[in-house]
Amino acid sequence: MKTYGYARVSSRDQNLARQIAAFSDFGIPKRNIYCDKESGKDFERKNYLRLVARLKNGDLLVIKSIDRLGRNYSMILQEWTRITKKIRADIVVLDMPLLDTREREDSLVGKFIADIVLQVLSFVAENERANIKARQAEGIALAKENGVVFGRPRKEVSEEFKIAAESYIQKKMTMPEALAFTGMSRSNFYYHLKRYKEEK
Repeated sequence: MKTYGYARVSSRDQNLARQIAAFSDFGIPKRNIYCDKESGKDFERKNYLRLVARLKNGDLLVIKSIDRLGRNYSMILQEWTRITKKIRADIVVLDMPLLDTREREDSLVGKFIADIVLQVLSFVAENERANIKARQAEGIALAKENGVVFGRPRKEVSEEFKIAAESYIQKKMTMPEALAFTGMSRSNFYYHLKRYKEEK
């Protein structure tokens, strides 16, 4: 049986030291600690995939907190099930002692309790996400009722552009002349010309 640690931070300027120190205190050798500096949006992370490929029946995976595994609880549940049921390795979450699938002398229900706790956490997280979305939708609807306009304000074109656009449309001005007159790039002129025609 081998014990592995997995540490993750979301960006390269964040520090992994606290997580690695916790693994050292747990007695995990440095060669068995895998780290990623990547988002937790999914499990397609280089070192995490290397670690899971090494996990065997009876091994132990240690993480500092559940959000280091990932940030999407439905995905965490799937990955948790894969590791504990298919690979048949154990998982310990240091910051939450109830998330410990090892069978202990004082209890034969470690996996059972951990699975229930994870299900509850998943429900709470999904429920909170739904509540946040509902509050955002209510806030946006209320703001719109009060006349708030969302999005980047549309930039008004200059009088020079309008003159150049009309002259170009009526073939009184060539494109190079219109660009010189307005000081705009070709792509910018075409973008505003399309808008100008639509608004007309």
